[in-house]
Amino acid sequence: MKINNDASKRVLVTGAAGFVGRHCLPILLSKGFDIHAADVVIPENNIYGVNWHDIDLLDTQKTNELIETIHPTHLLHFAWYAKPGEYWTSTENVRWLEGSLHLLRVFQKTGGTRVVMAGTCAEYDWKFGYCSEYVTPLVPSSLYGTCKNAMQHLLKVFSRETGLSSAWGRVFFLYGPHENPSRLVSSVIIKLIQNKTALCSHGNQIRDFLHVKDVASAFVSLLMSDVDGPVNIASGKPIALKEIILSIADKLGKNNLVKLGALPQKENEPSVLFGDTKRLFSEVIWQPQYDIDGGIRETIDWWQERCGNETKSE
Repeated sequence: MKINNDASKRVLVTGAAGFVGRHCLPILLSKGFDIHAADVVIPENNIYGVNWHDIDLLDTQKTNELIETIHPTHLLHFAWYAKPGEYWTSTENVRWLEGSLHLLRVFQKTGGTRVVMAGTCAEYDWKFGYCSEYVTPLVPSSLYGTCKNAMQHLLKVFSRETGLSSAWGRVFFLYGPHENPSRLVSSVIIKLIQNKTALCSHGNQIRDFLHVKDVASAFVSLLMSDVDGPVNIASGKPIALKEIILSIADKLGKNNLVKLGALPQKENEPSVLFGDTKRLFSEVIWQPQYDIDGGIRETIDWWQERCGNETKSE
C-alpha cells in the first residue's frame, strides 16, 4: 500500500485503538491520509503506515505538544470515557468534555481545518423514538448524553466564530469485531459458542444497528465531505433485538440456549429508537456495505476464532 506523507492531508485520530477508531485507520490509509493515531494503549499489531502516539489527552500539556509537533489538518475525535456499566453516569464525562474542548482549541489554533467528533444517540429525547437531526428535541437523560450534547453545541458555536469546518457524527447501536464482550451481540455470541445459556429480555425493543466497519466508513466519508453540523451515523432500518438474537442462534444452531424473557426490561428503556439517515445518505452520500445477516455472520466468525472454536457459522 502506498503511504502518503502529504501534509495537506494529515489526520489525527483519537481513541484510535478503540472499537470505531481502529476500523477507520485502514480506510484513511486507502484515501491517502498521513495518519497519526493517539490512544493510551498502542495495539501490538499495528497497521503499516500509521504513526502511533501513546498519550492521555486529558493531560493538556501533552496534548499541546502532540498537536504542535504534528500539525494535523484533520481531526477525527473518538476518545472519551467508555467503561461499560459506568460511562452513563460517571463524572469522567465532564473531564472528557473539558479535554475535548481543549483539543479543539489547540487544533484550530495550530492551523487545523476540518474536524469531526463522535456524538451519540443519547443526546436525543428518547421518548420520541424516531431521531432526526432537525426535528427531535435534544433532551439527554444521562450525564454521558448531556456532556456529549454540550460538546456538540460548543463545537457548532466555536466553528461558526472561527470559520473551522466541522461535523458531529451521532452514533446509534454498533456491533462487529473488537466489540466489548459485555455488549449484547458479542455477549450472546460468546455464550452460545461456549454452549452456555444466553439469558435475554423479551427482545421486543426496536433499535438501529450498524456494523462497526460501516460506522468507520461513514465517519471517514463525513470527514472528507464539507457537510457541517450533526449527522446521524445509523442504518435507518429499525430491527427488534430478538431478531438479532435469534439470527445469532440460528447461525450457530443453538436456538435451545436462548432464553427470551428471562431478564426484565431495563427501567425507562425506550421501546423504539432509530435514526433518520437522510443527511448521511443524501448529503454525505454514503451507503452501508453490510446488511444485518452478513454482518452478524462475520462477527460470529471473528469471535469463534478467538474463542478457540473451529466451527464456522452457517
